[in-house]
Amino acid sequence: MRTIHVIGIGAGDPDYVTSQAIRALNDTEVFFAMDKGEAKSDLVALRREICQRFITEPGYRFVELPDPKRAADGDYTQAVADWHHARAQLWAKAIETELGPDGVGAFLAWGDPSLYDSTLRILDEVVRHVEVDYDVIPGITAIQALTARHRIPLNDVGEPVLITTGRQLRTTGLTGSAVVMLDGDCAFLGCPPQTRIWWGAYLGTPDELLMAGTVGDVGERIAKLRAEARAQHGWIMDIYLLRA
Repeated sequence: MRTIHVIGIGAGDPDYVTSQAIRALNDTEVFFAMDKGEAKSDLVALRREICQRFITEPGYRFVELPDPKRAADGDYTQAVADWHHARAQLWAKAIETELGPDGVGAFLAWGDPSLYDSTLRILDEVVRHVEVDYDVIPGITAIQALTARHRIPLNDVGEPVLITTGRQLRTTGLTGSAVVMLDGDCAFLGCPPQTRIWWGAYLGTPDELLMAGTVGDVGERIAKLRAEARAQHGWIMDIYLLRA
């Protein structure tokens, strides 16, 4: 039976790659990667760099798949569901075509496959159409990288932490502590000015950016820096921790 490894490769720094992940990398014949266009081509390049660093035998190869476009308007939940379905069809065909009956492939997930990553949901649909088994190798998340770089604990003593998105933060507001991901519109600017924020972008890469303070003091500076960085690179991955 075909096998797929879903390998968490950490948040940017190759040193975040675990020993378990290295074993899975060396077990893989074909790496499937989503081609998201020229602006994000360095994300594929970083995946290739990790393979070159840790794989000891030649012979593996990369198969880049054109990422289906997601609808930008209409119902958000339905747009994501349609996008995942299109990806699943593409992946199923690629796995059938590129892997032999007993072949081993892999998807390299930025950070950890469990955290705001669609790979596992899509593979759940793929296995309904292709005979394939898969396993999951955890990775260092952007949350861990953020708190490590700012040298802070994730939670207050005995208190919970919410992991959410910018879209949800704008809808529900902030109580306590929250880690916010997928925020293209700087939703933190809507928080009270005394709210504490620890922000990071391109964590673990040579382009890493960090800033911390109160929203009133550094919020506008973060928004400006974020916009400049996105314009420069064509993409941005950022995350922040808020405390009310």
